[in-house]
Amino acid sequence: MDRGSERDASPGRGAENTAAGRIPLAVVIVDRAGLVSHWSSGAGRMFGPGRETAVGQPVADLLPVSGALPDDLRDDPADEGDGPDLETSLGAHNGYPTAGRARLTPPGRGGDQRIDVLWWAYPLVGPGPSRLLVLAADATRLREARGNPDESTERIAPGFARHTELPTPADLERRLPEILPNMGPGLSARIVSQILELGYPVLEFSQYERVPVTPYWGVPRRPGRFDSVVPHPRSEPLIPADALADLEYAAVRERLEFLNEVSSAIGTSLDLGETIREVTSAAVPRFADFAGTHLRSAVLAGEGFPDGPPDASTLMHRVWVEHNDEPGRWDDTVPVGEAVAFPEHTPFYQCMVTGEPVLIPRISDELGDRIAGEFEKRDLRPLINGRSLLIVPLKARNVVLGFMVLLRRPDRLPFDGMDRTTGAELAARAGLVLDNARMYTYQENVAETLQDSMLPQVTPRMAGCDVATRYLPGTLLGRIGGDWFDTVKLPGSRTALVVGDVMGHGLNSAAMMGQLRTAVQTMAALETPPAQLLRNLDDLARRLGENYLATCLYAVYDPIRGELQIANAGHIPPVLVRAADGGSELLALPTGAPIGVGGVPFEATTVRVAPGDRLVLCTDGLVEVRGSDIGEGLAALCESAAHPAASMDAACDTIIRALNTRGGRKDDVALLMARLNGIPEDHVAQWQLESEPREVSRARHLVRERLLKWGLPQAVDTALLLVSEVVTNAVRHGGGGPVGLRVVRSGDLLFEVTDEEPELPDMRTAAPDDEAGRGLGVVSRLAKEWGATTSGRRKTVWFEQALIP
Repeated sequence: MDRGSERDASPGRGAENTAAGRIPLAVVIVDRAGLVSHWSSGAGRMFGPGRETAVGQPVADLLPVSGALPDDLRDDPADEGDGPDLETSLGAHNGYPTAGRARLTPPGRGGDQRIDVLWWAYPLVGPGPSRLLVLAADATRLREARGNPDESTERIAPGFARHTELPTPADLERRLPEILPNMGPGLSARIVSQILELGYPVLEFSQYERVPVTPYWGVPRRPGRFDSVVPHPRSEPLIPADALADLEYAAVRERLEFLNEVSSAIGTSLDLGETIREVTSAAVPRFADFAGTHLRSAVLAGEGFPDGPPDASTLMHRVWVEHNDEPGRWDDTVPVGEAVAFPEHTPFYQCMVTGEPVLIPRISDELGDRIAGEFEKRDLRPLINGRSLLIVPLKARNVVLGFMVLLRRPDRLPFDGMDRTTGAELAARAGLVLDNARMYTYQENVAETLQDSMLPQVTPRMAGCDVATRYLPGTLLGRIGGDWFDTVKLPGSRTALVVGDVMGHGLNSAAMMGQLRTAVQTMAALETPPAQLLRNLDDLARRLGENYLATCLYAVYDPIRGELQIANAGHIPPVLVRAADGGSELLALPTGAPIGVGGVPFEATTVRVAPGDRLVLCTDGLVEVRGSDIGEGLAALCESAAHPAASMDAACDTIIRALNTRGGRKDDVALLMARLNGIPEDHVAQWQLESEPREVSRARHLVRERLLKWGLPQAVDTALLLVSEVVTNAVRHGGGGPVGLRVVRSGDLLFEVTDEEPELPDMRTAAPDDEAGRGLGVVSRLAKEWGATTSGRRKTVWFEQALIP
């Protein structure tokens, strides 16, 4: 498009322009009300009215162009041609470009001096008022100027040289405002971008044969003249053989380019929902006017691979719909999310059972009635009758995962055999991408289920401390990783606090995390010291495999002594927030090597803490951000952890908000915060007993006095019975050494009895005549919890008694 063609647009003039391969254009833009918003000077010369008169008028009154073909080019007077007429395109809301050829009488000429007009109509979408761009050209002038009957076939795109490169987007955007002076650059850029996206409709027309109209996406014509001709089955004279070959070449090239673009557009994500949307949207509007994707339940749920072919009972879920009809037209009749078992004797059933495409060039009223009759409470006929239907299977590994329903409007060329092949290839590529997304979703679901089963349900209140936790899945590298946290109740009112991070993501990391967490819980219950626990964990990881690497931080809090014992295996240090002044610090600990490296010693550090101090443990996903130093993240963690908060949950949320807004986080995040409340000295009572039977009575007396002093008379009877049973066992089977008795009031009552026999007690079922063996049975029934641990040459039997409010 250039100003030269605009300045000389009258019929029969300007042969110098046509010889250069250009034809003058009339350019018209129509708004959503059907009124002209832009009118070029070429449009005025071709159709009569000037710009001042035309702008604001109904476009149908100004473009008297109807009929796809001139009468003298029809083989049959009743044949209207294959292409749409311009009047239909002006009123239709097509989502694709159309092109055609018609005949009109130009202004100032007699009724017998009609000219052939080539036209192109481009739909415009977006927030602006423009709806349609119409281009028209005088084909008579071009034919008269060339005057060469041997070169009988031409390909003409709107205003561009036939044997030169198509203009760049920048050229188009610059030239359009030159032809339409009242057009701003913003509208020009939007129109040009949409034209390039939809492609250039092109006309293949011949002086010997009627005009076929085909969409064209910029395929250059092959150079050369047409030396041979072949007879056409419908008419004489002859059609050049190379003209038919050229048409076939362009059609094949066009479809290959379409499939190549589709392959590049789909599969950009392994998210199943996003992949479904990409696959469905790829077909509209370039290939079809409606596309609906249906998938089997197992695929949609991310379950295992579907077992066997589908049948009449197989539910197909309509997972996405794309169309270029008016909004809402399909929503009620074919809603997204609906599950349908397609009846036999329908083309949908035929496609999913045979795994082959089903092509129906036009859905007749009879077929539409039969299809609609198979579905109750909905009338499909207004949506499908008269349309062209193509159903293509979505397959992977020769198993049908679902199918796509493709429809074209009645005013568009119906699907043909080549479209059937193109649709099948589109579905094959889409099926592979969907299966990849399904497998990824399946693995993610398995890993997520495994991880959810492994992450503990942490009790918010432990002996002498309150606990709050947060877990955030990774945002980019996969939702599932190997981060975990845990709390373990230990004898002596102590609590083990654990946080760990298995390197990597996915199912393997989640499985390793479960193994390590179980090992930590087992060794913690055996009162394994922190440094020894990490050494044992390192040995276990190396036995599991060479690729098992993890970091871990293990801390034991003793609320009675007011101290922490901490050992670190390659993990980021914890933050301790002091209650006295509100200050926070990173605890300086021996770092150690990650679990699984092997041959590296681990050390434990003891840290004194005061009631009200808070300990913050987290994984590196919270403080590491790509492009930033980890020291910045640790500093931000210290600052946010020291921020006052109304509760433990609020304090965790403050940390997450402060560090998660830094951007760039991809890894999982595990956060554990413990408020170290301690246990006051007057809530702890302990005594040393001799290994004598009379000491059982003394133990009952001491416990009664302490409980009454604490104001707990309702707990006395049960406590005396349980203490009597456990102390009796210690006196009888404790090895003859001293027996320790301790009572701790911390929410519930904790009783601990220690003796010098390391062998753990065995609870057994006593026979009716047995005089012993019932003590631990009584404890098991009446206590809230009970257990036994051994350390060195001593063991401790403990039980908790719930306080009745």
